Order: sequence, then C-alpha cells, then structure tokens
Amino acid sequence: MSKVGFIGMGIMGQPMAANLLKAGFLLTVFNRTVSKCEPMAALGATIARSPRELAERSDVVIVMVADTPDVEHVLFSEAGVWRGVKQGMIVIDMSTISPRATLHFSERLREKGCEMLDAPVSGGEKGAREKTLGIMVGGKHEVFERCLPLFQAMGKTIIYAGSSGTGQKTKLVNQAVGAINLLATVEGLRLARAAGLDAEVTLRAISSGAASSWMLTNLGPKILSNDFAPGFSIRLQNKDLKLATELIADVKGEYPGAKLVSSLFAEAVRCGLEDLGNHGLINLWRETGHERSQTQAAKSDPV
Repeated sequence: MSKVGFIGMGIMGQPMAANLLKAGFLLTVFNRTVSKCEPMAALGATIARSPRELAERSDVVIVMVADTPDVEHVLFSEAGVWRGVKQGMIVIDMSTISPRATLHFSERLREKGCEMLDAPVSGGEKGAREKTLGIMVGGKHEVFERCLPLFQAMGKTIIYAGSSGTGQKTKLVNQAVGAINLLATVEGLRLARAAGLDAEVTLRAISSGAASSWMLTNLGPKILSNDFAPGFSIRLQNKDLKLATELIADVKGEYPGAKLVSSLFAEAVRCGLEDLGNHGLINLWRETGHERSQTQAAKSDPV
C-alpha cells in the first residue's frame, strides 16, 4: 500500500498530499489544472496525465474534489479511475458528497474487485496543513484498518462510522452543527457591535466560557479583521448544506436550525458572496457603503 494516487490539488488536497509524501508514501497526483500539481512534483510526487493512469500506478487512490458530479467524473469517465482499477485496489473518497451516490459508486467499483471507503474530513485548510483533520470513515472495517496509516498521516481524530455511506452522513451532521455554530458567531459579533461594545473585547470574553466554539475562536478574529479569505468557501458550505437537506428529507422530522442556515447560505450565494470564506456570511447584514466596499475588496483581493 506504499503506492498512493491523489486526485484533487485544491486548498485541502495539496496539504493533505504533502503530508502523505512527508510520511514516506510514494505519491502520484492528478488535477485538471496541471500547474496545481507542480508543488507536489517539487516534493517528489509523479504527475499523472489522467485518473486512469494514476490508478494504474497506485494501490490506493484518494479523491478530494468539490462535489458529487466531480467524484463521478474522475471515477467513471472515459479516462477515469474505473478504467485503471486492479483487483484488490482501494478507492478512498475524502470529498463531501451525497451518501446515496457513495453507495452507488461503491457498488460499481466492487464489480471490479475494488473496495471503496467514504472518508470526508473536517478542519479546513488549517487542519489539512497541520495534520489535525477529523476524518469520518464509512466502508468495510477491515479495509478501514488497512488504510489507517494513510489517515494517520493526514489527520488527528479518525473515526470509523460504520458501513458504506456512514462517513458521508456523519460529515453532513458535522456541517449542519458547524454552520449553526457559525451563525451564532456571526450573530453574536453583530449584536456586540450594535450594542456599542468593543467587539474584540467581547470576543475574548465569550471565547473563554460556555459560549465558546471552534467557529468563534478560529473565525471570530478573522471576521473582526475583515479577512474573508476562503479556508472553506461559502460556495462549498452551501453545497454541503444542500446535501444535509437531502439527508433530512430521507430521515424526515423537524430540523429548524439546519433549515435556517441552509437558507442563509443559499442567499449568500445569490448575493455574490460565494467565493468568500464561510465566515463571510456576516456580509449579508452589512448595510453601509463602507462595509460593502470592504466586502468587495475582500472578494477581489483576499488577505
């Protein structure tokens, strides 16, 4: 299992792939925009010309792309991974995609003797760089055990969630909870400002007690400094909340918090904020011309 293929050299994929190289795995990489592979090549990775070629060179293929159609394309297109699959191979999808599609993809790969794990991650770009990602894994337990050294090279909290699709379902629960916490951060800082408080002092005060959260302590300071560079974008947060809404439709029941944040992030995309970091949600409520100009500057020239 020393030969690993990694597809997707985006904000998350590059540092994750770099950590695999540092751990001693032989790495082949692929990205539609080939130039994004060059930093990995400089560290010793081989660049493949297609997902098929990457699969032919690898024992394990890791996919880290944006959405369900992207995963389907790299796996099953004419030059896709499926064309280069060998008996006994493993595909690990670390993207956040539809649990329903995950089951379908897993079944198709198994037809060729290839096992699949769904292993979406949490922790953003910072977690990817620092090897502290949370990784939620679905699939056969014995396959999870075989791949544990790979996960340990990229993350800190590695949880086996259960059968195929449960990793994706767990991640969607994570996304709903995280988005609700982010809304609380945004609303709290808005309220502090509206009440005439020093927002930085308020942030320090509430970060030390029961109101604290990862969103508050990590994204609160970025909001106050108007740093909306995307560690995780509004576009991707909106995509994940759409998937969470699909999961809610499957299980039925009332989930008002998830419904609210899903509608707010959809509105943020409609307002043209999709390329900001997800904490840029606060810009939905910025009404003065000065604040609007700051928002546009953050979009065009992220800090």
